[in-house]
Amino acid sequence: MLILIAGPYRSGTGDDPEKMAANLRRLEEVSWPLFRAGHVPMIGEWVAMPVWRSAGGTASGDELYDQIFYPAAERLLHVCDAVLRLPGASKGADNDVRRARERGLPVYDDVNDVPGVSP
Repeated sequence: MLILIAGPYRSGTGDDPEKMAANLRRLEEVSWPLFRAGHVPMIGEWVAMPVWRSAGGTASGDELYDQIFYPAAERLLHVCDAVLRLPGASKGADNDVRRARERGLPVYDDVNDVPGVSP
């Protein structure tokens, strides 16, 4: 399955680049268990960041940021087979889960619940 990993990225960081980078590392930590189980992990920021930069984005939360980051995740949900929702407050991740459920996609709250992943 192509699995969107959703969780806090910008939320609660005050746009501190180090905190955002730490959040991205937490999202990426589950990519190996998913990949090892035969799935393809996907994180919206992996798609949104280069698009945002190439469009001239310069600061988290700028006008381009809002035009690219949430829509990128929404577009990904049209091709993803499931969502893995990691813990932590995140409006974007909550929206991803809501949209996934509207589309009838499975939503997992723990990487070990994803088929094929072993603890």
